[in-house]
Amino acid sequence: MLSSSPYRDVKVIDVARKAGTSPATFYQYFPDVEGAVLEIAEETAQEGAGLTDLVAGRGSGSRHEGDKRFYKIRMKLINAVTSSLADSVKELQAKGKVDKDVSPAAVAGSLVAMLAAVAAHQKGFQSSGVKQADLKTNLALLVHLGVTGRKPSK
Repeated sequence: MLSSSPYRDVKVIDVARKAGTSPATFYQYFPDVEGAVLEIAEETAQEGAGLTDLVAGRGSGSRHEGDKRFYKIRMKLINAVTSSLADSVKELQAKGKVDKDVSPAAVAGSLVAMLAAVAAHQKGFQSSGVKQADLKTNLALLVHLGVTGRKPSK
């Protein structure tokens, strides 16, 4: 669904139908569509971080060091999330809700880089006492602020 429309246009009912379940089941796992998108972005970032380790020779597959196929897969994963976020910023700009001087690609790329960096440092956060739930909530806030330029309504 994210490949065909910005995440802000995706509705819980549509996700539930696509998944063959109910909205109530969706809400057992995610607070809203943004929460689900954040989870996808986090998983993508973790997969990307794992691929980066492989390509850099730090993972169990160090024989693949320098293999451009891993780089291409990582970029495909990251670009999908980046494109969706950039589309959301463009849509809000068209509606006059985000300043025209904001670069959708730069904002989206920065947000995705932030998510990838956080995913790569999970153990460091945990050892510092940062709870996973708090991290997700605050990352969702930062993504929302980055895309909309505003705090989310409560």
